[in-house]
Amino acid sequence: MDSILEEVSNVSVSKIVKWISAGAMIFGGVVPYIPQYREIKRTEDAEGFSLFVCLALLVANTLRILFWFGKRYEIPLLVQSIIMNVTMFAMIHLCVSVRSKNQIIRGRERVFTDFDRRYFWAWTDFISYVDFMLLFTIVCSTLMYLFIDFMLFVELVGFLAVFTEALLGVPQVLCNYQNKSTEGMSLKMVIMWTMGDTFKTAYFLIREAPVQFWLCGGLQVCIDIFILCQVYWYRNSPGIRSKKQDTPD
Repeated sequence: MDSILEEVSNVSVSKIVKWISAGAMIFGGVVPYIPQYREIKRTEDAEGFSLFVCLALLVANTLRILFWFGKRYEIPLLVQSIIMNVTMFAMIHLCVSVRSKNQIIRGRERVFTDFDRRYFWAWTDFISYVDFMLLFTIVCSTLMYLFIDFMLFVELVGFLAVFTEALLGVPQVLCNYQNKSTEGMSLKMVIMWTMGDTFKTAYFLIREAPVQFWLCGGLQVCIDIFILCQVYWYRNSPGIRSKKQDTPD
């Protein structure tokens, strides 16, 4: 009788741990952006945060959602991608609103339909970002539908998804380097990035996720650590404020 109770107890604990880890995977990726969102809202300054971080995550998670149709993986990872995309659009909306409000001299509106590569992902209206991602999703969805039976193509989509996500810290590295400062960037966000990416990589290994997932997860952790090093390097630097992307001609 005791052995049966012990076995039932072990199963229950196992299920609880599984549910907790799944919940952490779904919402853990969003948590680091809460302090950054609050920081931008409080200071009304979005120059320290690179919108290309949002682009990297939107592209990565859209591709990961499409990858699920070609090669099934765990549902929590799929749900995480959907929630992350919603979060990134919220970040973009806030940054565009703040930058528009801070613009002293009203310049020419920059929109996606201008097709001006100089202002790619530096548009002045939120709808342009939505339009671009809608077009990107339609094109990629069509390709996935046409080539879903070709496993090499499906695996390539999976690799591009996790590789793009692994490089999401690179725009922030470049932004910090150009400004010679980490002012405006939330340190809490980067620390949470590092903790979350470490947990995520371990989760991929334990749950035997596709090899692309945990390899790129390790790369992501390395980039996070490099950003933390930038915080140390630029700790006494006043910074060079980079020219705003929306400065009128």
